[in-house]
Amino acid sequence: MTDDLFGALPSFLKLPLTGSDITYFPSINLNDASDKIALRLQIDIDWRAEEISVWGKNFLQPRLVAWHGNPGLDYSYSGIRLNPKPWTEELLRLKNLVESISADEFNSVLLNYYRNHQDSMGFHSDDEVELGPRPTIASLSLGESRVLVFKHKTNKSIRPYRLPLQSGSLLIMKGDTQRNWVHGIEKSARECGARVNLTFRTIFQK
Repeated sequence: MTDDLFGALPSFLKLPLTGSDITYFPSINLNDASDKIALRLQIDIDWRAEEISVWGKNFLQPRLVAWHGNPGLDYSYSGIRLNPKPWTEELLRLKNLVESISADEFNSVLLNYYRNHQDSMGFHSDDEVELGPRPTIASLSLGESRVLVFKHKTNKSIRPYRLPLQSGSLLIMKGDTQRNWVHGIEKSARECGARVNLTFRTIFQK
């Protein structure tokens, strides 16, 4: 379906998850092939293998990450503190495009590079203090399709919701989504290629 309020925006789906506000655009116009953009980012971004702290133990994250944004916008999660690298021309172009669809403004982006089917992201909420109480997270997927799983934090009778994120898709989470749900990407049983994910967000300085 297309919402007339947004004119020529691509078709979208509102996820039927209680206590959330999640919109999924299966395909947006990136003005270039999504796989080509993914490859450029794999080459051009200074990716890092970060060590996280879980229950007092340190582990390397099962993916590579990078943090870009406005100067001074440090970001901390799971014992990691990231200092922003400057916006690149490509990242700014993608940010402007995502902002035009989401009607939100962002000052930073966390990039995740899933190199193959063995890379993953544990279940979590984007609920750090510097994101504010009801953050908007706009997640752009490029490259290999992977399945994002949502689980309700307290109501175990609600079955997990599985959403394949295809290349060139945009997922926007806002409102009380982070308060009520966790999300993650599990390892894949089948071999697959690389995926680059850009999660645009707004950091509020303390």
